[in-house]
Amino acid sequence: MMTDLKVLSAMITPVVLILATGQLILTTSQRLARSIERARKLSDQFEELVRKEEDQINAEKKELLYQLLYRAAYRSRKLQHTISLLYVALSTFVATSISIGLLEALGILTLWVPVVLGIFGTVFLFYATILLIAETRIALAAVDVEMNYLVRNFRRDIPKTAEEKGEIK
Repeated sequence: MMTDLKVLSAMITPVVLILATGQLILTTSQRLARSIERARKLSDQFEELVRKEEDQINAEKKELLYQLLYRAAYRSRKLQHTISLLYVALSTFVATSISIGLLEALGILTLWVPVVLGIFGTVFLFYATILLIAETRIALAAVDVEMNYLVRNFRRDIPKTAEEKGEIK
């Protein structure tokens, strides 16, 4: 059997992963809220534009808003999936800590249970971070689409000094 100090140390080890996962949940929740708010704003703009007269600029703007809405919805779904994985990882790390203490208290020398739980939690956490990387790429692609539209349609309104400095290509 482990000494009390070793048991306590072993139970605290997953706490580092619990804290990291909790922080990821917090930041991902904020990202999801911003993404949903952006989708709502785009939806309102799209509805307003649909009510206006048809012309070339409106048609292009509608296409842009549709693309941005699609990306915002896709991004929100990915963030929701990520948060779910983070909650599963968090639960698994808590279960790891509990299993270490419980198995020791019961005198059961089954070390594979907390090890397996820890591995599962780490895999969920890893997959969630991969999804967060993919989500940032979606956000960047949406910004690229929007900036390309603005440059294509409003280049004449860009101050000459910006072009001369090489800020606009």
